[in-house]
Amino acid sequence: MNRIFNKFAELVAGRKSRWAILIAWIFVVALLSSIWPQVNSQETNSSSLLPDKAMSEEATKISNEQFPDDTGVPLLLVWYSKDGLKEEDFQHIQKLYNQLEEEPLGQQSMVPPFGKMPPQALMQSASENGTTITTPVFFHSDAAVDQLQESLATLKDKIKNITELDPFAKELTEEGLHVRFTGPVGIQTDATELFSQADVTLLIATVLLVLVLLIVLYRSFILALVPLIGVGFAYGLISPLLGFMASKGWIVIDAQAVSIMTVLLFGAGTDYCLFLVSRYRDELQHEENKYKALRLAIFNSGGAIMMSALTTALGLFTLALAQYASYERFAVPFSLAIIIMGIAVLTLLPAILALLGRFAFFPFIPRTDSMIKELEEKRGKPVRKPNNRSRFSRMAGRLVTDKPWIIIIVTMIFLGGLAAFSPKIEYTYGLFESFPEDMPSREGFSIIAKQYPVGEIAPVQLIVDSEGDHPEIIEELEELPYVASVSEPKTGQSNPNIKEYSVVLSIDPYSSEAMDKIPDIKSKVEDVLSLAGVEKPSNQVWLGGETATLYDTENITKQDQNLIIPVVLIIIAVLLVIYLRSIPAMLYLLVTVVLSFFSALGLGWLIIHYGMGATAMQGLIPLYAFVFLVALGGDYNIFMISSIWKNRKRMPLKKAIAEGVEETSSVITSAGLILAGTFLVLAVLPLQVLVQFGIVTAVGVLLDTFIVRPLLVPAITTVLGKYSFWPGELWKKKDGQNQEG
Repeated sequence: MNRIFNKFAELVAGRKSRWAILIAWIFVVALLSSIWPQVNSQETNSSSLLPDKAMSEEATKISNEQFPDDTGVPLLLVWYSKDGLKEEDFQHIQKLYNQLEEEPLGQQSMVPPFGKMPPQALMQSASENGTTITTPVFFHSDAAVDQLQESLATLKDKIKNITELDPFAKELTEEGLHVRFTGPVGIQTDATELFSQADVTLLIATVLLVLVLLIVLYRSFILALVPLIGVGFAYGLISPLLGFMASKGWIVIDAQAVSIMTVLLFGAGTDYCLFLVSRYRDELQHEENKYKALRLAIFNSGGAIMMSALTTALGLFTLALAQYASYERFAVPFSLAIIIMGIAVLTLLPAILALLGRFAFFPFIPRTDSMIKELEEKRGKPVRKPNNRSRFSRMAGRLVTDKPWIIIIVTMIFLGGLAAFSPKIEYTYGLFESFPEDMPSREGFSIIAKQYPVGEIAPVQLIVDSEGDHPEIIEELEELPYVASVSEPKTGQSNPNIKEYSVVLSIDPYSSEAMDKIPDIKSKVEDVLSLAGVEKPSNQVWLGGETATLYDTENITKQDQNLIIPVVLIIIAVLLVIYLRSIPAMLYLLVTVVLSFFSALGLGWLIIHYGMGATAMQGLIPLYAFVFLVALGGDYNIFMISSIWKNRKRMPLKKAIAEGVEETSSVITSAGLILAGTFLVLAVLPLQVLVQFGIVTAVGVLLDTFIVRPLLVPAITTVLGKYSFWPGELWKKKDGQNQEG
């Protein structure tokens, strides 16, 4: 491996190869960007995230086959006035629907005959207090989002002209008429618009944050630009690669995955760049020839960078095992981004550094002692040699070797205390709770929820496949305290044995309480069928609708967590053993990273719940955060432990540990701050699941950067002593004995 890296370093860090590598990168990025689509153009608008075998998905499929509805996808127009709708408001509705009959919107499939109904008849459809009425407009199911957005813009103009005011712009607390678009079409167009605006905001915020942090930490504008150039080239290659794969149908890309991938690329990519740049700066203080210093930097840090990228990529790729699409869609973009970034750091970055040399660090240029002496003679005054080791790193190096047990006890109490809050977290899987409260479709949905019976917002869809009628089903279900009503059954179009019931709950259909009732409802119906002599009734009952979808989401995401978490740990354990040749080191590195994850989850909950006022954390966060924190947290441990392992070959163990902590603290602290900062940038996005994910991940990175990596891990290494290297030390002795023989 050493020989391979030595040859590789000579290849990419040479005087002749630097221009060739740079031109090759420019050519490949330009070529692929011109012939393949960019990833943003291939984002899917599909909201179907559950696997086909999920009960709610099966119910939807059966319903579409047996009870086809050609009306199309609905847009719900919510008309609201806090003081009560007036007769002229109903006249506006009548006039609007007359226009929609005469001049249909683009992609409009059907509208109810509200234009022919007198205002008094429309009033009967209003809410009980007369403040709200909901009217639908249906669109073709195959309509594209941009077509729907155009139609909704036209519809807004019609309503403004009819009402002679702008009922969309006013706050709901103001007097007068308000109109909000919601339902499937309203939600889809709102979500698309939110992400289209957020992509540019996220990119600008991330670049500015990384640039500012790099300038503050390294006090060099040129050096701050170098990692950003590397990340920019990497993104230029990743975007068309993913766009091509998505256009061929090999992968599915959504806006959420692209947003997090951008943050991951800037955060983790900048980290890898800093690992190499920091080592290059150290080598420049001992070696006058910039090319030789660069070769030594690649030789000494390339293995750790490669191992870190491989560990992170494989850890993220385990998301491909998930059944839930929101997890599974992350696997290829994230792992490919890390691999491409690792390649860029080990090829493109050396070419840029070979071109810039010491000038990259201006004005704090690293020089050898002889170069400093020569400069002093020329200037006639002393030249200060930069110190790359901070006071914190020197203090941490002494503490972990002088008082390891105190460090272990204190850090374990602190981290364990934070982790103790993780079991107290309340989770939610509701879609609307993740959107901004002022999003028009959420406002419209909230009005409906407040003004109509709570269960009518989203009835449970019950489908039964059985011969004969079973009136007992309605009777038994209506006896349940949380069921308000059950409709008479509809009969299947091609299969008369299939019946569909609409079950209206008396509780919030989006609540955890309602989700917990889904198995009870299914069990109650199965009992009725069983008493009627039906064999295997569990295979003949399906529940669909929003509540059943949330129930399936919770169960399937838990199954994904139970599968992926062990697989991630096994993969990282195997890679650590191969790289470090130490079983104890692998064990305590994994244990500390897992402890850091639970601590981050606990502290994240305190911030989200008590600091931000959220009543629940999005249920997708734990697996997202686990995969990222375990994979990315392993990077810092690998970089530091590899330094200790190398020092161990030429100095006593305690000194090797102290030196390893001192050597890596500055760069890892800088990298940790940048990585945490980039994840916090997700807070600029409108989706709460991304905001909460950013907070938990940033907290985890900071805990790992300032507590786990510089204090807890080296303290455990000190306590274990030579056993930290078992059985690597044994292999080394055997190799030595064989050589002596």
